[in-house]
Amino acid sequence: MAERGDDGKKRARFAPYLLLSPGSLWLILFFVVPLWTLARMALSSKPSRFADPTFDWHWSNISDAFNRFGPQFYRSFEFAFFATLFALAIGYPLAYVIATRGGRFKNLLLGLVVVPFFTTYLIRTFAWKTILADDGPFVSFVRWAHLIDLVRAVPLLGHWLLPSPDRILATPAAVIGGLTYNLLPFMVLPIYVAIEKIDLSLVDAAKDLYNNGWQAFRKVIFPLSIPGVFAGSLLTFIPAAGDYVNAYYLGLNNRSTQVIGSVVQNQYLNQNDYPLAAAISFIFMVIVTIAVLIYARSFGTEDLV
Repeated sequence: MAERGDDGKKRARFAPYLLLSPGSLWLILFFVVPLWTLARMALSSKPSRFADPTFDWHWSNISDAFNRFGPQFYRSFEFAFFATLFALAIGYPLAYVIATRGGRFKNLLLGLVVVPFFTTYLIRTFAWKTILADDGPFVSFVRWAHLIDLVRAVPLLGHWLLPSPDRILATPAAVIGGLTYNLLPFMVLPIYVAIEKIDLSLVDAAKDLYNNGWQAFRKVIFPLSIPGVFAGSLLTFIPAAGDYVNAYYLGLNNRSTQVIGSVVQNQYLNQNDYPLAAAISFIFMVIVTIAVLIYARSFGTEDLV
């Protein structure tokens, strides 16, 4: 009986490791190994376009990535920041209304939020390219209503978003608009889940303590929905920073809208400079990781990372 008890204790001791082994194996094969391969390639050299890369601790790839493509790095995060900001400005009120006022139509409204996912990402971007075409009805209406002039009048931001008074395509506004549209559901759904879990009787309690509706929202609803805002921001910002489809089709990949994803694609597929493409990708991942950790610490949500 004692031997059986010892065997049971041994099995119980190793049970957590056995349960973790499938996930650990998955992470090793599809995360650690590719990451190691990427880092190794980033430190390799390629003497000519048709030569095979050689791992020789070629650290100059890192400095070359910053020196040659610094503006594209900056522009990628700039576009992602504004797309996340606009998605939050649109998505939070939408999620709030669905969660608190949706009633029996909640499922229908949530279905409408995810309806764009029934069409592929590329087709949706092509659709916006048609909508924003110079001779399209949308741009004609915007010109007629002088909305372009209104945006361009915004201090410090208007001329950057719409450098041309006559068109929307090939501008930062088109790229940011496409990113916002394509990634908006990723902002709405986490915020909806966070708000939907809040006990709305807390709002009534806040009003009983002489808070008006806005004060109750600011002191109760918004703080309790922070995990949803945090998750939605990450789910929007990270894909937006690495996206190059919108910059290519809506920004027409010109110099003022080229992002780091376009550079990686060009270096890998056209220039065959695999080490430099790997170095750019590795640097991008490091920057995103650091930004996420800082963001999590500032929000006090380190346990969600």
